[in-house]
This record gives sequence, structure tokens and C-alpha cells, in this order.
Amino acid sequence: MFVVALVPLVLGVVVGWGGLLGWREKLPRDRGAGVRTAATLRSDEAFRVANRVAGLPTMVAGVVGIVAGIAGLLMPGTAGALTATAIGLVGMFALVAGGGVLGNRAAAAVPPPAPAAPAGCSGCACGGCAVQRA
Repeated sequence: MFVVALVPLVLGVVVGWGGLLGWREKLPRDRGAGVRTAATLRSDEAFRVANRVAGLPTMVAGVVGIVAGIAGLLMPGTAGALTATAIGLVGMFALVAGGGVLGNRAAAAVPPPAPAAPAGCSGCACGGCAVQRA
């Protein structure tokens, strides 16, 4: 039962750390962590906002996992340890999923990045670049 109780404990630490990095806006976009949907990967700003919003529920999920692991270790019987572990894992995954949904909604609210100006254009929107290309 020791190994079973360690699963939510270790997952809780990893998930909580990812949530903390997202909440502090330190989560790198080029890695596989964080909320990764079409809306969040649209721009650096959308990724930053999404993971900041999802950070708090994800940190809480990490705490739930850690508490479930400790409870599983402290339970006197096998059934109690399995129950504590299962309830903790379900709660942890529900919080992570909820944070992901909130992060995706926040990223969808971020305006899309402006298109890049053509070569030789200063981006002044005067219309001269279109004339030069013609």
C-alpha cells in the first residue's frame, strides 16, 4: 500500500509545481507543460494569461494530491488507503481539468496577435505598402 499512496503524493508535487510556475508566469511555452490548446498556443500572451488563470486551481489540485498521499500512508487498513488515494486522484484530476477549461476560456478572450508587417513596411497603416507591392 506504500507505493499506491505515493502515486498521488508524487503527482501532487509535480502538478502543484506546474501550477505555481503558471501562476507566477514562469512556465516556458516551449515545454510540454501547462494549458496547451489552440487558443493558448496562438500567442505568447494567450499562453501566459491562460496558465496564470489555471495556476491557482492547479496548485490546489497539487495540494489535494499531497494530502491524499499522506492520508493513504496514514490509513491503518488497505481499504482506507485505497479509498483515500482514489478520492484524492479523482479530486486532483477534476481540479486540473477545471483549471484547463478556465485557462482556455481566458486565452480565447485575448485578442489575436496583429499580422506581421510586410518587408520594408514600418507598420504605419498608411496604405503605402500596398501601393509598393502593386
